[in-house]
Amino acid sequence: MREVWDSHYDSESYIFGTEPNVFLAAQKPLLKACQHVLAVADGEGRNGVWLAQQGLDVLSVDISPIGQAKAKKLAAEKAVDIQFEEANLLSWDWGKARFDVIVAIFIQFVSQEDRTKMFQHIKQALKPGGLLILQGYTPKQLEYKTGGPGQVENLYTPKMLQDYFADMEILHLQEHEEFIAEGTKHHGMSALVDMVARKLA
Repeated sequence: MREVWDSHYDSESYIFGTEPNVFLAAQKPLLKACQHVLAVADGEGRNGVWLAQQGLDVLSVDISPIGQAKAKKLAAEKAVDIQFEEANLLSWDWGKARFDVIVAIFIQFVSQEDRTKMFQHIKQALKPGGLLILQGYTPKQLEYKTGGPGQVENLYTPKMLQDYFADMEILHLQEHEEFIAEGTKHHGMSALVDMVARKLA
């Protein structure tokens, strides 16, 4: 998997852009300075860097050293401090009750079995009262073909997310379609689902 993402990121340009995901940025009122935040599969760092700009303590984890080198460059350009860790998230030690916020934007690169494990890790790694901010593509994205995986089993539906996170308080869950422009890899009309959920105390 590392070789695949290295090949994606091996270019001068930022393939997903340098601005934060729009849905993530819209959640700014929920964030508090100095919270410990995990940016899952943060790639070239656009979301991790934005989180650090909000005064958060950010851990950016990704499997690709090439992606992380670009993320470190972006962090330096924006003059923010971020902790980076290169890891395969399927075998990484997520820890327990470690993070105030976990950001999972377009992390649809795993099988259904591995997705179940990853979502379990996310729930365990959140502190009681912690927030999960997630955005993904729905199956209709296969019609648009403007980004994301090409396998329907990797895509999300609101019902799927509701079932996976039934033991959390779902604050926001919405399926929608809109035009997004996040570099060259996420560009055009897109079928999306957004969720914000809080781990129960």
